Amino acid sequence: METDTDDVSVSAERKEEMPQIWNFSAGPGMLPHSVLEAAQKEFLDYRGLGASIVEMSHRTHAVEAIVESLTEELRGLLSIPEEFEIFFTQGGGRTQFAMVPANLLRGKTGTYLVTGLWSAAALEEAKRIGRAEAAARTTGDVPDTSDLSWPEDPAYVYYCDNETVHGVEFPAPPTAPEGVPLVADMSSNFLTRPIDWSRHGVVWAAAQKNFAPAGLTVVIARRDLLGGLLPHMPSMFDWSLYAREKSMPNTPPVFQLYIADLVAKWVRAEGGVEAMHRRALERSALLYEALDERPDLYETTVAKRARSRVNVPFRLRDPERLAGFIAAGEREGFRQFAGHASVGGLRVSLYNAMPLEGPRRFAEFMRAWRP
Repeated sequence: METDTDDVSVSAERKEEMPQIWNFSAGPGMLPHSVLEAAQKEFLDYRGLGASIVEMSHRTHAVEAIVESLTEELRGLLSIPEEFEIFFTQGGGRTQFAMVPANLLRGKTGTYLVTGLWSAAALEEAKRIGRAEAAARTTGDVPDTSDLSWPEDPAYVYYCDNETVHGVEFPAPPTAPEGVPLVADMSSNFLTRPIDWSRHGVVWAAAQKNFAPAGLTVVIARRDLLGGLLPHMPSMFDWSLYAREKSMPNTPPVFQLYIADLVAKWVRAEGGVEAMHRRALERSALLYEALDERPDLYETTVAKRARSRVNVPFRLRDPERLAGFIAAGEREGFRQFAGHASVGGLRVSLYNAMPLEGPRRFAEFMRAWRP
């Protein structure tokens, strides 16, 4: 028994000696500490009901109330017009890569703006379902859509608002041909700035980047775009089914919905998406300033107008020093800032829950580091 007590004591001492941890994971991403504490506090007994939220049927009033609350929180935070349905599906982004064309192609051509890994993957998935093509392909920048050559029969124009891997973010929505709905994947910058609903037909976001654990996706679709599921598609791909059944055609990811509702309330209490946008600009500016000050050490291949506010990828001029840079950063308390496996390098992700102090310290580290 003495050994056990001693082990606990040593662990506590070592914990006090450790630097504060800054989690720069690109996804699943950092969530607000107060949200995690609230979930921990009521995990065993959800609001006096004698059971954990993960033990409750989705048909109970408690769970239905969570979905209703989350829906209304999002409608208020993002000023979503009444002609848009808000519903939640299981799975992540790759599921929506298939559900978008399954619901919207209708014998026409899915049209894609390819700016990185995820929009390219969405295009390839659409090709498995029907006719789809890229109207533009860019690397490290966003396309100028004012003079693109569009297909004769575009069903929709699809873009990824923020490419998590490549750090490319649209500064404003692209322009689609008149009457053609614009579809946006906003998985990694959802709830970080207002959305112009007059320009969009569908916005969707996988939750694990910015507002809940993995396994939940929100879809916000204009009502007149529902009901067009291709006849050979599974019924569970039908967006109108989720809208009609209030996100419960089967058992939804209840815990993820619960966390998402807490996060939405946190965003509102912190000043809403306008405040989140200001903070995102402040956080990312700290890192971009440090990058631009030392072009002899660091490089970024993203055009300044398309630099992401939430995912900052960069490289060392000398790639042989990468392991040493990561090791030095981890000693300072930084975690999960290696680049995506497909591109390498480094990536610092700055989602809503990240305090300004995190990127400030990382910028100081970048300035002080020497190979």
